[in-house]
Amino acid sequence: MHHLGHTRSSRQADHTLLTPDTFVRAPLPGMRNATAIVHASPAIGAAFTQYTVEFAAGGAMVPVATQRFLYVLKGEVTVGRQRLKADGYAYFPSGNQTAISADGSASAAVIEKPYLPAGVPSPAKEILGNERDLKSQSLGDGLDVRILLPEDPSFDFAVNTMTYQPGAALPMVEAHVMEHGLLMLAGGGIYRLGDHWYPVTAGDFIWLAPWCPQWFGALGQIPAKYLIYKDWIR
Repeated sequence: MHHLGHTRSSRQADHTLLTPDTFVRAPLPGMRNATAIVHASPAIGAAFTQYTVEFAAGGAMVPVATQRFLYVLKGEVTVGRQRLKADGYAYFPSGNQTAISADGSASAAVIEKPYLPAGVPSPAKEILGNERDLKSQSLGDGLDVRILLPEDPSFDFAVNTMTYQPGAALPMVEAHVMEHGLLMLAGGGIYRLGDHWYPVTAGDFIWLAPWCPQWFGALGQIPAKYLIYKDWIR
């Protein structure tokens, strides 16, 4: 049912909110028994590509030339010889040939970005982990962050999870040089993007251009949590 054309999705010059009712699914080149929901890409003005891949039984993705980050949302994804469950993640440096597949139904957030050198050695090894095993760092009352990639200048982007207890909020409106890709994982709240205020909930995706004013406050009875990309230290 199309609800007479109503949607929370919004496309603005410096940000985009995409909600699940507007997602379009299609396989990307090299996918087998899998489809992708492309959320952000250079076509929107982003310097990275982010999509959600949905695997059916026997689904698989081919390696890519760029660096890639994968975060399991549901089910189980096989990375090489390792099996990643929900909240498991993997980083693949440029040119990595590790196979990615799923025996059953599963989904994962995927970020791909050409590496931007900065006079230091580029990452050479893949990284595997689980977000639940990482120690959280407090950013204020009711707001915690978990840092998924090393805070090292060899990495040209960062991926974190941020968790807000109900009623918690960013302490200030931020406007900065980094762009973001943000996938809501749980809960919801109100997001300010530019001069717009949006209700957001689990499943929504947000792209923010550099210097887009942003602020988030969590609402509801359960914590709000999102996965956030930023083009760090470049």
